Amino acid sequence: MAVRLGVPEAVAGIPLARRLAWVVLARVVFLVVAIAALAFVNVKRGFDVGSTTIQIVLGIVAASFALAAIYGVVLRTGRGLVELATAQLVLDQVTWTVLVYVTGGAASGATSFYGLTCLLGGFLIGLRGSAVAGVSGITLYGVLVTALYLGWISPPPDQPPGIYDVSAEQLASYLLLNLLVVVVVTLLTSYLADRLRAASGQLVAAEARAQSAERLAVLGRLAAGLAHEIRNPLGSIAGSAQLLRTSQVLSDEDKKLCEIIQREAARLNDLVSDMMDVAKQRKPELRTIDAARLAREVVALASRSGRAVSDVHIVFSGEDSLCVRADASQLRQLIWNLVRNAVQASTAGGSVGVRVEEVGGIGFLVVEDDGAGIEPEAMERLFDAFFSTRSHGTGIGLAVVKRIADEHGFSIGVDSERGRGARFRVALGPRVPSDGTEPNLSPQFGSMPPPP
Repeated sequence: MAVRLGVPEAVAGIPLARRLAWVVLARVVFLVVAIAALAFVNVKRGFDVGSTTIQIVLGIVAASFALAAIYGVVLRTGRGLVELATAQLVLDQVTWTVLVYVTGGAASGATSFYGLTCLLGGFLIGLRGSAVAGVSGITLYGVLVTALYLGWISPPPDQPPGIYDVSAEQLASYLLLNLLVVVVVTLLTSYLADRLRAASGQLVAAEARAQSAERLAVLGRLAAGLAHEIRNPLGSIAGSAQLLRTSQVLSDEDKKLCEIIQREAARLNDLVSDMMDVAKQRKPELRTIDAARLAREVVALASRSGRAVSDVHIVFSGEDSLCVRADASQLRQLIWNLVRNAVQASTAGGSVGVRVEEVGGIGFLVVEDDGAGIEPEAMERLFDAFFSTRSHGTGIGLAVVKRIADEHGFSIGVDSERGRGARFRVALGPRVPSDGTEPNLSPQFGSMPPPP
C-alpha cells in the first residue's frame, strides 16, 4: 500500500506499513536513549528514584513501550495506517510536552523535539503529516506554558522553581520562537519534499528513457540483420502475385487471393520499414523547409495507398506555405506516420484532416481523425515502442513520431474523446522566412510553447 499525500516518489514507493515499522523501532530506541540520559542527569543532581520527575520519566518509558506494542498490533492488521501514523505524530508531541514540563517549562531545551516530529510527519504521510505534527505540537506547548504561567498547574515539586518563573514578555518570546521554528521546519519539509519529488520524477523518466533506448537498440540490431533477408522474399512474393493477377487463366476467386497476397506483403514491408525507422538513430540535419508543401506531398502519397484508396478520405488545409527549421526526410516520416495512424484509426467512410497553421509565430501540424478515439488508460503509453491499441498494430509508428519530435525539440499534444476520434498537434517551432534567415522573435516566442 503506497500512500503519497505529498510524499516524494522515492519514499512513497516504500509501503506505509514498512515506514511505520521503521519509525516505531527508531522511536523506541530514541526514547530509551534520550530518557535514560535525562534520568541519569537527574540522578546526578541528587534526585531519588521515587521523585516526581523520575516517576514521570519512567511513566513515559512504560507508555512508549505500551504504545509500541499497540502500534505493532495495528500494523499487523494492515488497516487504518494513515490514521495510525497521524495518531503516532500527535502522541509523540504529547510525549515531548511531558518532557518539556519536567525539564523547565517554557525555557526547556526539549522543545526542539517538536520540530523532529514535523520532519517525521513528512516522512510518513507527507506535508499533511508535517502540518498535523506542527499544529499539535505548538498547541500543546502553548497550553502547557500558559497553564504554568497562570498557575493552573504546578511545576514538579522536585525541580528548581526558579527555572519555571518567566515574565509575560519572556513567555511571549518563547511562544513566538517555538512557533517560528515549527513553521520553518514545516516549510523546509515542504521544500525538500518538492525537490525530492522532482528529482525522483526525473530519475523515473531517465530510467524509462534508458529502457526505451535499450529496447530500440535491440530492435535496431534485429532490424538491421533481418530487413534485407525479409525484403528480398517479400519483393519476389509481391511481384509474382502481381504477374499472376494479369493471367487470363485465373478465375476471379484466384485473383482475389493474389490481391490478398499483395496486400499482406505490403503490410509486412511496412512493418520492416517501421523497424528500420526506429533503428535509425541519426541526428537531424536542420534546414529551412516548407512544412506545408511537405504535408501536401505526404497527403497526396497517402491518398493513393491503403484504405485511403477505398474508404477513408484525406483532406489537407491551412497555410499554403510555412517554413520551419527541420530535417526534411525526418519531418516527412513524422507526418507520414501520423497520417497513416489516423487512417488506420478511422472508421469506414470517415475522413482524416491534415492542417498546417501558424499561431503566434509558431508553426503547428495538426492531424485528426474521426475514429473511436483513445482510451484514457492508453493515453500515457501512446508513444511507447511496441504498445498498440489495435489488434494488428505494431506500436512502432508513433514511437518513431516521438523520437523524431524529441530529436527536433518539437512538442506533441494529443486530444481525444471516446467515439469522436483523436487529434495530434505538433509544435514545429518558430516560422522562419523562406530565404533561411532567422526570425526576429519577441521574447514571448523565444521558446516553443507546448501545443494546446
